[in-house]
Amino acid sequence: MVHATLSGTAQAWAALGGDPALLDRVRYEGTGGLPAELPVMELARSTVAVCALAAAELAARRTGGPVPSVRVDDGAVTAAFLSDRLVRVDGETPTTFAPLSRFWQAADGWVRTHANYPHHRARLLACLGLPADAGVEAVADVIGRRGAAEVEETVYAAGGLAVAARTPEEWAAHEQGALAAAAPLLTRTPLYDLGEQPPRRLPELTGEVTLPAAGLRVLDLTRVLAGPVATRTLALLGADVLRIDAPQLPESQEAHNDTGMGKCSTRLDLGDRGDRGDRGDRGDRGDRGDRRIFEELLESADVVVLGYRPGALDRFPGLTPEALAVRRPGLVVAQLSAWGRYGPWRERRGFDSLVQVATGIAAIEGDQGQPGALPAQALDHGTGYLLAAGVLRALTDQHDEGGARLVRLALSQTAAWLVNGLERGKPEEAAYDPEPWLTETDSPMGRLRHALPPVSFAGGPANWARPPGIWGTDAPEWR
Repeated sequence: MVHATLSGTAQAWAALGGDPALLDRVRYEGTGGLPAELPVMELARSTVAVCALAAAELAARRTGGPVPSVRVDDGAVTAAFLSDRLVRVDGETPTTFAPLSRFWQAADGWVRTHANYPHHRARLLACLGLPADAGVEAVADVIGRRGAAEVEETVYAAGGLAVAARTPEEWAAHEQGALAAAAPLLTRTPLYDLGEQPPRRLPELTGEVTLPAAGLRVLDLTRVLAGPVATRTLALLGADVLRIDAPQLPESQEAHNDTGMGKCSTRLDLGDRGDRGDRGDRGDRGDRGDRRIFEELLESADVVVLGYRPGALDRFPGLTPEALAVRRPGLVVAQLSAWGRYGPWRERRGFDSLVQVATGIAAIEGDQGQPGALPAQALDHGTGYLLAAGVLRALTDQHDEGGARLVRLALSQTAAWLVNGLERGKPEEAAYDPEPWLTETDSPMGRLRHALPPVSFAGGPANWARPPGIWGTDAPEWR
């Protein structure tokens, strides 16, 4: 089935600065299954489409040929947007949300919390005056006696995560919501005068399978879902992706089973400059210190993707996009946040589920006074594909014009696009079987079942070159 409209794709491609004539290269087929009041399937297919088109465009630059045709299969797109729920290791189903990550009825409305990580759970319970072993009933009792806005502010002040449910109108009247509505879907800017750097000519690609990111090195400083989805896509397209996490921050191996496809994963303490006697379990790395190792990796990196909230890396000097580009001329820097780099919430932590609640999506998807949720973590996945597309388009621009580039996105801006920018049509059919778009492979964790990549263009890769490994255990070096 070829869809009559490319409105979502056209909007996203325009935001990416793409040539509108290339939209004729995109063809849609198949049927999907992301039923919702909002046009979630349109968001999904559009973000995948522009990512595939950006990959095809870069491939054409590197082969010297025409831009390959792009195929977007709604079935494959649906499986990819549900990939975090469909992944299995030896048949075991992952835990998507912890017990304290849920909706709670407050005295005057609803609140959603996020407590998947142990430190977030501990902060939530502590600020509510509850013991560390408190369960759902105890939390429900405390929140039920407080106002939703009070819970939101109290938990955030303690370093936890809680958001009061708002209607779209209430979010539009909020300062943060108004700023998000006025912001573009994404921004793309040069980091300094393009005249300072010549066009960047990547080596020519040859062969039947075209990997447009082949030979490129990506430092992946992202967590959870949106950022890792973007870097997982760059790995699919041939990039050498090295994910870096702090040793003190826990991460879910279940999540990495889904988003670690094609990557290596290591742990570095960016505050360690080699003057610490106890190096813990990070192996023998000499006296360089983890920060020096990071600097050595940066010397040959082509892309750095930053997914921490604004301000979180400020305690480490030299990690602003401008500083990174000065040390590594020609760098592409991509930044992702939940709420944007503006407004009163600019430094707040956030996740897809919380952005849905704040922006009125949960109210739209709810029923009989209770908030609901999208059928997938669509803000995360959609923003991830847009982020990858932004990096690919920046690389194409470099090929033509040179210069370091900065790409910025926010989940709240993707949410504004979903609520206000995409045309609402008839909800998608609920019946959907993901099996044709799933595959299995052996991995260090066991027999891994995962969704196939939805990014598809003529001559492009059909699957990742390698499965994920054990999170954080790879050497801090390029492959």
